[in-house]
Amino acid sequence: MDRADTNETMLDLKTQSICVTGGGGFLGSFVVDALRQRGCERVFVPRKRDYDLTRMDNIERLLDDSRPDVLFHLAAVVGGIGANRDNPGLYFYENAVMGIQLIEAARKFGVAKSIVAGTICSYPKFCPTPFHEDDLWNGYPEETNAPYGIAKKAILVQCQAYRQQYGMNAVFLMPVNLYGPRDNFDLESSHVIPALIRKFLAAREEGRAEVEVWGDGTPTREFLYVADAAEGIVRAAELYNDADPVNLGSGHEVSIRELVDMVAEATGYHGQIVWNASKPNGQPRRLLDTSRAAERFGFRAQMPLADGLKRTAEWWLQHSTESVAA
Repeated sequence: MDRADTNETMLDLKTQSICVTGGGGFLGSFVVDALRQRGCERVFVPRKRDYDLTRMDNIERLLDDSRPDVLFHLAAVVGGIGANRDNPGLYFYENAVMGIQLIEAARKFGVAKSIVAGTICSYPKFCPTPFHEDDLWNGYPEETNAPYGIAKKAILVQCQAYRQQYGMNAVFLMPVNLYGPRDNFDLESSHVIPALIRKFLAAREEGRAEVEVWGDGTPTREFLYVADAAEGIVRAAELYNDADPVNLGSGHEVSIRELVDMVAEATGYHGQIVWNASKPNGQPRRLLDTSRAAERFGFRAQMPLADGLKRTAEWWLQHSTESVAA
């Protein structure tokens, strides 16, 4: 990735005390890796068992314990289409209350810079593609994702309002669908790529002749390899200081039908794929305009989808085998 032209204003993260909420999770663990690779030594990763971010007293204790100069808010309650459909109230409440209280506490504690991970689920259901950040308010999100997406969008408004009133340097990033090693492979709550990888590898091992896949395969999605997303988030911490939300994506659109074929190839599954059109498709299309991230802080995704799928399948095969052996 090319460095942006704003190198002279780059924040040297090595000199900062850093707190990463969600740093033990999928995306967060890669952000912590990226920080470590930059030589950051003062990185505090709170655990849910120690700090309940839905409670203000726990948040205040977290900030008192970590004393961050830079705060990454990556913690979220997330899931695939089924999980979103089954938990709309939980996903709205916990994501909204975590973010709103954390940003308020960061303001009170005088945190110098906050980087908040939003979601592209905030975009309107029928948003023109590619999704540009200026289209964020031009309609209601896709119904199964709306509670989660609106909760996150409320935090964007908060960041912008706090910047306007209090001069708070809070930036808001919207990663597209992520995938990669360390993802959630639980079939009840996982997103499409880990769910497909697990299904296909299990079917291959069991010699099953067919695998059922939700929907009809027509929706399109864009996927970003998790290590690329982490690099984009850390680069924004170093270089980006504006109020405008920023998409983080690969800029490559693929239909679910094409994706299923790619995952079958990556996992070595050669059986029949059965489409269950009675299951929800989700948003019809997703493709991001990624020009703002490239222009503002020089971020461009690097991992081709086919290569990333292969790495993710290899990671799950290794770790699922290790779990069985243990």
